[in-house]
Amino acid sequence: MERRSFLKMSAALSCAATVSGCNSSSKDVEVVPPTPPVAGENLNWSACLVNCGSNCPVQVFSTDGVITRVESQFTTTDKYGDHDVRACPRGRSLRKRVYAPDRLKYPMKRVGPRGSGQFERISWDEALDLVAEKLQGTIDQYGNESIHFTYNSGARYHFSGKQCLYRLMNLKGGYLNAYGDYSWSQIYEAAGQTYGSAGPGWQGSSVSEMQNSDLVLMVGYNPSEIRMSGSGEAYDFLVQKQKNKFKTILIDPRYTDSAVGKEDQWLAIRPGTDAALFEALAYEWITTNTVDQAFLDKYCVGYDEKTMPAGIGYEESYKAYILDNATVGSSIPGVNAKTPEWAAAITGIEAHLIVELARELAAARAPFIQIAASLNRQAAGENNTRAGYMLPILLGQLGLPGTNCGGLCKGSSLHAPSMPTGSNPVKKAISFFTFTQAIEDGKNMTVLSDGVQGVDLDEEGDGKLGTDIKAIINYGGNALINQHSEVRKTEALLKDESKCEFILVVDNWMTPSAKFADVLLPDVSWLESEDLVNQSYAAGDTATLVQMSSGVDPMFESRPIYEVCVDLAKRMGVEAEFTEGKSRKDWLDQFYAESKAATPELPEKEVMLTQGIYRKYLPNGGYIVLEDFRTDPDANPLGTPSGKIEIYSSRLAEKARTWKLKEGDVISALPKYVPTWEGYEDTETKKKYPLQLTGYHTKGRAHSSFHNVPWLREAVQDAVWMNPLDANKRGLKTGDKVHIFNDRGTIEVEVKVTPRIMVGVTALGQGAWFLPGGDVDKGGCLNVLTSQRTTPVTKGNPQHTNLVEIRKV
Repeated sequence: MERRSFLKMSAALSCAATVSGCNSSSKDVEVVPPTPPVAGENLNWSACLVNCGSNCPVQVFSTDGVITRVESQFTTTDKYGDHDVRACPRGRSLRKRVYAPDRLKYPMKRVGPRGSGQFERISWDEALDLVAEKLQGTIDQYGNESIHFTYNSGARYHFSGKQCLYRLMNLKGGYLNAYGDYSWSQIYEAAGQTYGSAGPGWQGSSVSEMQNSDLVLMVGYNPSEIRMSGSGEAYDFLVQKQKNKFKTILIDPRYTDSAVGKEDQWLAIRPGTDAALFEALAYEWITTNTVDQAFLDKYCVGYDEKTMPAGIGYEESYKAYILDNATVGSSIPGVNAKTPEWAAAITGIEAHLIVELARELAAARAPFIQIAASLNRQAAGENNTRAGYMLPILLGQLGLPGTNCGGLCKGSSLHAPSMPTGSNPVKKAISFFTFTQAIEDGKNMTVLSDGVQGVDLDEEGDGKLGTDIKAIINYGGNALINQHSEVRKTEALLKDESKCEFILVVDNWMTPSAKFADVLLPDVSWLESEDLVNQSYAAGDTATLVQMSSGVDPMFESRPIYEVCVDLAKRMGVEAEFTEGKSRKDWLDQFYAESKAATPELPEKEVMLTQGIYRKYLPNGGYIVLEDFRTDPDANPLGTPSGKIEIYSSRLAEKARTWKLKEGDVISALPKYVPTWEGYEDTETKKKYPLQLTGYHTKGRAHSSFHNVPWLREAVQDAVWMNPLDANKRGLKTGDKVHIFNDRGTIEVEVKVTPRIMVGVTALGQGAWFLPGGDVDKGGCLNVLTSQRTTPVTKGNPQHTNLVEIRKV
């Protein structure tokens, strides 16, 4: 390009950024569409609907039905509280994703072995006839509970998404339910047992409440890499930190991008040992009389002899456990007391640093304590998370300005309806993580061994699922193979067509999971769709509504899943019930009207189609979790059996007594540190596999989404992090190709040698696509190495608990 032409285009691009911003009041947003730099360019608004929690808006420019560019900056004021909701590098790469070479073009059916990726093109009529026949045949032969949806979160539509398939199957008698998810299964359990419901546990105070804090403790929490949106928690945290100057302490095995100068102190901790640290902090507070005894007496069950449930003695209390002292009134710790010295040997954090941290937290006026979801994805994830909740509980620092209960920050929200799914007539449910077990031997899965729900119970309180999974529907998800643990084991299971007899995959790209389909249907991409979406579940303090529309037609023969489901409903005899006599436009207009009723200042739809986004900065002075309970616990009891915060859980005590556990698994009434298989203290396994391996979220993917975008593969190195001391022992330097392996498999990746990770620990970004090359996965898929062994209570995923060895290729 000539310099003069380049300068003209640069000037035009500058003009394209000229729009007027919205304010944070109830007035309508006033946005002027930018002037396109290319004559004839059309502007439509869309959104990045990947599962990062933000649903960022993007401007999509097109010419003659072809996307020419994607932009993300669209206001002039852009000051905090009235700021752009900018997309991260993933959202900005959407054009590359839409036009990816592996984009699915046509309906296809499998012609080779499962997993081979060998398909032939068929017509939509043939595909829909085949899908309807297979689903109806499965229902007729095995029952509705033999059909299962694998976990899916890669396309978070409100209208034409997975909800349409759920609605269709519910009209046909339902499907086998699943509870929990890969992100927060153990958090839900920990929050429910401690605070009475998932809400006040996994959703804590708002980020804006940090402005009232003098000390923010972030355990494993890493917003700068997983919440990068312009409406996300990373931006909110950074602004609050700059404005309010609170001290920030990060505890993490990695020196993450949420540190790098934003932190005041980084404490490196071995994966899976956080609960030992929390117990040592508790020991310091108990022995120095800095616990909030009045708070514990009034609001809690299970701390000491005064707060135990009826019939349960002091020896079962939390205080007795920490002090290893079963004598009421005695202050002399036992030999197994949870001292800082004890914890130091386990966690890798020196004892004097643990003592200093305890003193700082106790002295803080309003400590804001946040326990990340990464702690729940460990082999003892339920106990890790409950143990973390003990920090604000023991200090009485929750329900007050500047505090948090330990949960993930609650974001602002505007209402946008989703396609109603109806109720599922099937009441049986399994843990999301046990679907492979249910394929292999679901009929013998039980309540007490496998956490099955909704089945008839015998006199011992047990009962069987009674059926195997025979058909799977996988919409917009990659957990069928790539995001599930122990990929090689799952691969072998899915290849056996006598087990799961039919697999339907609906997606945009030939993902590793798509290769295992029997029928493969091409969905439209987000940039080819119309929908009204909100800010999703983790957008920080800025709430948004985005009116998606498209200036390009669906590529090739891809179709929205709503239209697909209408045709399937026609074939399966439930078309009238599915559509309720409404057209696609009728549904979209209805949803918009419902959103406008909930947010009256929302402009008319015709305006929003041009304006694209409606924003509100909604901290409301900050949301303080458990504030009502703290103010009046009698008028606002929690959902626990006692109505109080339960340090001692009678429900977990009953499960500990009755459930059938694998050797080494522990369910405990109290939150406890539990050494686990393939944890730091598994000395036997470490003889062969001496390195701990944990996963993390990279900036180049949201789970496995965006892995097929070359821009992002160039921008973000997919490499295993290793401390120089560990690398030197193995003769490794940055950029070397290595094999990471254990008994479950081997993967090939580059190594990144860095002091930003502690000795003995390695870390690999999760989500890389499985690419088998003989016995070695050349794609670097972390889940080749992770285990399908479940956590004790929720039967959830332990995917950060792994021991491995690494060698140069």
